[in-house]
This record gives sequence, C-alpha cells and structure tokens, in this order.
Amino acid sequence: MLESINSSVSEFIIYGFPSLQNFHGLLFGIFLTIYLLTITGNGIVCLLTNLDQKLQTPMYFFVSHLSFLDLSFATVTVPKMLAKFLVNNNTISFSGCLLQMYVFLSLGGSECFLLTVMSFDRYYAICQPLHYATHMTRRLCTQLAAAAWIGGFLSPLIQTVLASRLPFCGPNIIHHYYCDHPPLLLLACADTSLNVAIGSSIGFFVIMTSFTLVLISYVKIISSIMKISSSGGRRKTFSTCASHLIVVNLFYLPIIFMYIRPSASYVSDVDSLVAMIYSVITPMVNPTIYTLRNKDIEDAFKRKLAMFSCR
Repeated sequence: MLESINSSVSEFIIYGFPSLQNFHGLLFGIFLTIYLLTITGNGIVCLLTNLDQKLQTPMYFFVSHLSFLDLSFATVTVPKMLAKFLVNNNTISFSGCLLQMYVFLSLGGSECFLLTVMSFDRYYAICQPLHYATHMTRRLCTQLAAAAWIGGFLSPLIQTVLASRLPFCGPNIIHHYYCDHPPLLLLACADTSLNVAIGSSIGFFVIMTSFTLVLISYVKIISSIMKISSSGGRRKTFSTCASHLIVVNLFYLPIIFMYIRPSASYVSDVDSLVAMIYSVITPMVNPTIYTLRNKDIEDAFKRKLAMFSCR
C-alpha cells in the first residue's frame, strides 16, 4: 500500500454534502434507490449484450463495456456514502482514500477512452459501411476495449504516487463525498503546485484529447448523414449514434468543469453536485438512454423473459 511520508494523518473524514448534513435519512433513501437502479439497469444491459446472439455486434460489445464501467463507477463511491448516511461511518484510511481516488480516476479515464472508441465504431459503421463488417472484427474490438481499460488505469498513476508522498498534518476533513484529487490536495501541509500542474496536465490530455477525437468523429458522421438524400434515411442513420452522442454530453461536460481547471478553484458544494452528475446520475440513466426506443435490446429482453417463463 502507498503511504504518505512524514504524515501525522492516518485517516480522513468524508464530510459529504456540507449543506445537507441534517438530511442523512432522506439522502440514504435517494442514493440507495439510485444505486439499485444503476446495478439493475447496467447489469441487465451487460447480460443481454453478452448472452443474446443477435447482440453480438461491435456496437453492443462496447455498450456492454460501458455498462460495466458505469456499474463500477457507482460502486466505487455510493456504498461508502450509504454507510455514512446510515451508520455515520464517514472515515476512510489514508491508503483507502488513495485507492478510491486512483480507481475512480482510472475508471473515468477508461470511460473517456471507451467513448472515443465507440465514436470511432459509429464513424466506421456510417462513413465506411462497405468495410465495416470485415475490419471491425471481434479481435479488433477486444484490442480497442483493452486499450481503453489499460490507458485509463495508467493515466492517474503519477498523480496518485505524488499525492501519496505529500505530508498531511491536519485537518483531515475532505469536503466531498469521496476521495478525489482536488479536495485531497487542499489538505496537504506542503506546496502542491507540482501536483496541481501534473494532475491538471494529465486531466487535460486525457479528457480533451478523447473529447476532440469524439468531436472529429461526429463532424464526419453528421457530414455523411447530411449527404443521404431521403429524410427518413437520415433519421434512421442518425438514430444509430444518437444514444452515444447523448451519453458523451452527459459525461464530458461535468468532467471538463471538474478537472480542466486549477484545484485552488475547488468549491465543495458546487463540485460535489457536479461530480454527482457523472459519477452517480449518468451511470444510472445510461442504460435507459441505450435501451429507450432500441428495438434490438427490447427484443433481446423479451426473448430472455420468454425463455425464463418457459422453464
């Protein structure tokens, strides 16, 4: 485990939402409901896309990875929040805090890269349809998904190691609902300018590079769609990537606000609410976005229900 050098702090207190300290019972009910919906929705999507033969396509292969990522995203933070709201268990060890921060940032980086891969898949399907089936093989899809996961888990290593070497002498209250890089740096009793510079640079590179590639893909996709002569054909083609485009906006806009700026501008209430959008709300609504008006997934769900009802 990573340990801080010359630090007198062995654990941190997750303060949560400063303005809502008197509503723990209500918050527990809300977040438990959100978490159960997240687990159920993403779990169903993962099962359907892996078990149904008609969903064995590159698009649904990546959707299954996104659902597993969203399920993991929520699991990293929400159970600890529930423990705080239910039994006031709001402490986390120093190593536990670093581990939570590292895993959370890694999953965020993986989702950035995966959304980029998904936009590439949609670009190839719409702009290069004649070559799509032969080039987007299962092997290539697996390699692209693996690259997204590996890239995500490599990206926050440096800032996590640097954070572990900072001295923490007190106070030890993290004004956030999980251990994140900006609020953790505010507690260090040393100069954190190097940490801020490196963290911001890595965040900028991962987020903006992937976001730019997604934008380029969609500029080309929309350009190709506009060349389709019939309005019905344009609508049908755009519908195949509309869900992904909504997910991209829900995910990228909050994280750009959170991480493409100095840690010194951190504001606990505002940042906690913004972070909640992409770490709690988005993982809950993504399954709905991908299944709403999606006949393939609806049919797969009906087939599995019929199969179980016949047993």
